[in-house]
Amino acid sequence: MSKKKTNKTQKADFQSMVVDFFNEHPTGSYNYKQISLELGITRRINQYQIADILDDMVLDGFLSELVPGRYQATQITSASEGTFVRRSNGKNGVIIDNTDVPIFVAERNSKHALNGDRVRVHLSAQRRGVEPEARVLEIIEKKEQTFIGTVKVQKSYAFLQTDSKFLACDIIIPSENLKGATSGDKAIARIVRWDDDDKNPIGEIVDVFGPTGENDSEMNAILAEFGLPYVYPKKVEDAANRIKAGITPDEIARREDFRAVTTFTIDPRDAKDFDDALSIRRLDNGNWEVGVHIADVTHYVHPGTVIDKEARERATSIYLVDRTIPMLPEHLCNGICSLRPDEEKLAFSCIFELDDEANIKSHRIGRTVIKSNRRFTYEEAQERIETGQGDYADDILTLDRLAKCLRRRRFENGALSFDRFEIRFDIDEKGHPINVYFKVSKDANKLVEEFMLLANKQVATEIGHPKGKKKPKPFVYRIHDRPNDDKMESFAEIASRFGYKIKLRGKRSDINNSLNKMLVKVKGQPEENLLSILAIRSMAKAVYSTVNVGHYGLSFDYYTHFTSPIRRYPDMMVHRLLERYLAGGRAVNKDKLEDECKHSSDMEVLAANAERASIKYKEVEFMADRIGQVFEGSVSGVTEWGLYVEIDENKCEGMVPVRDLDDDYYEFDEKNYCLVGRRKRRVYRLGDKLTIRVARADLNKKQLDFALVDSSADTLSRPIVNRNGIVVDEPKPKKKKKSTKAKSSKKESTKKKSKKNR
Repeated sequence: MSKKKTNKTQKADFQSMVVDFFNEHPTGSYNYKQISLELGITRRINQYQIADILDDMVLDGFLSELVPGRYQATQITSASEGTFVRRSNGKNGVIIDNTDVPIFVAERNSKHALNGDRVRVHLSAQRRGVEPEARVLEIIEKKEQTFIGTVKVQKSYAFLQTDSKFLACDIIIPSENLKGATSGDKAIARIVRWDDDDKNPIGEIVDVFGPTGENDSEMNAILAEFGLPYVYPKKVEDAANRIKAGITPDEIARREDFRAVTTFTIDPRDAKDFDDALSIRRLDNGNWEVGVHIADVTHYVHPGTVIDKEARERATSIYLVDRTIPMLPEHLCNGICSLRPDEEKLAFSCIFELDDEANIKSHRIGRTVIKSNRRFTYEEAQERIETGQGDYADDILTLDRLAKCLRRRRFENGALSFDRFEIRFDIDEKGHPINVYFKVSKDANKLVEEFMLLANKQVATEIGHPKGKKKPKPFVYRIHDRPNDDKMESFAEIASRFGYKIKLRGKRSDINNSLNKMLVKVKGQPEENLLSILAIRSMAKAVYSTVNVGHYGLSFDYYTHFTSPIRRYPDMMVHRLLERYLAGGRAVNKDKLEDECKHSSDMEVLAANAERASIKYKEVEFMADRIGQVFEGSVSGVTEWGLYVEIDENKCEGMVPVRDLDDDYYEFDEKNYCLVGRRKRRVYRLGDKLTIRVARADLNKKQLDFALVDSSADTLSRPIVNRNGIVVDEPKPKKKKKSTKAKSSKKESTKKKSKKNR
């Protein structure tokens, strides 16, 4: 019995050794004697066992017998479909349907598929110790896409030097496809042919933006990069220009008349589209009537019209550093729909009766006609809050007091408080940034915010939680799911190292209140930047959906977007559904509505990415005038390829490449968000203060590179940690010593081995 068990165990060991051997030699062919010798098996009886195992593996399909007695690993593949991921660094991949991890595709096996193409691939059988690979068999569906870059015209040919992170090579442009582009122009091109044997694709110019580096060229190129429109179709403009305001006596008679009630708008100083206004008056019973009046866009834009189709496709207005790309034609967004002062306007309104503590005594929702008395900028409204002086000061002070009551209760109920500044630029007549300032939310901003939140919440509750036994009908909600438990636990663990305790269990209000307390306590502390960033990263992303899960960040059970129909298509959807349901209309198709919600969410992400890209371009342009200057900053991001540093003075962000940290070999500790020196155990982590010099500014890549100032002295004065992140020593600064650098080839080899081990 014991001997039989031993034989079974030995055979299992031999099988494992054979599998490992062929995993390490997937393309070679061998007989049983060669394999036995490679495995160190010399006894004849054991070699015969190897021969039996090889025959069994042929039957199992793991091996193929090329000729009698000679075996090779079977290239077992399975056909699958997925989305191709192309990268300019050559690390192409395919994301198989219902998975989220890309599988490597070598360029020779890509069939020149482009990023986003639907492909059918063969997946090599995954074997122990070998990364899986895929080979493209067929491009099922090509994604319509274009590439941005700079045109270079040579004597006999031209090409587009792309800015894309999805394409490593230039696009050859035949002279007949240049479309008037000249050397140095910023342009957009399309690939028309890329044969299997060709290194570079053949393309054609789609549009020319103008000389590279000019402001208009670069801003339009950013929009095109994200597939966003940079021109407005003339037929849509013409259709809008034919629309009249139409505020007739008959139309006024169908609406509640607020023209005699004190009403004003409060907006940024450069705003042109005023889509919300506030009215206020004292009621006979001593309570306050506050009206949240929203531009009645859907009165003018009807479903299925050319204007509506264009607005639906755009889904949102886009705000770049120096311009707004509107969702609606200018005649509507800045004209007849905009709630401009001293003009009669049609509105869709939420009217609230509030007591002195801002408790809602009653409310109503309906269409109105208003006449704004005054257009305030945020700065003007803030001045009245701070001084109590100026026209309509009493009304603004009352609204401010009521808003603060609403805000206090919202946070008592568990709303989260992330007060993050926004970077803004003063630019000259050519679009060049000459100064940086920060948009900070003050009481005037929060006043408007609270009443918009109140209206959005009330509208969503009206439809999502109907009175009586009525069932809620399909609706557009703005949802914000609870944070991922793993992310929150990781964040709480890091916060605890700085002495902050965050609750992870219990009521939502208790958890969020503990987070808010931490955000208050961390203000002005060295770890503020680190913990604020990590807190935001632990949160889910807000999206539009017909499936209501509430809004975690606001601590609302029902929430929607009703207050900005001039610049957001979901708000137009909400206006139409609200009108339909308030009139007793039937439920709409939920699946179709969900598709529109997803499209709006997707377009919102693209618009936000374009806005960030324009800000990043201006940051690089601004700092390009400051090459060589020294600044103080904080580490705002840590990756395996370097440290992101945000300058304290102007909040511009750049990178210190890990290759420039030449006092040691640094490895990325993903769990602790830090880089740790392998030999000296020096550490760089999020939130650390550094002194940097502006080293490089690449406008095409929107990339800033920084260099550490006296990095050796700086790092030597930092705590030294062990591999577990525990401080083991705090050495004093030492004089900079000359270091002997290894040959670059050896250094690269070490990096590759390190990555493989990780």
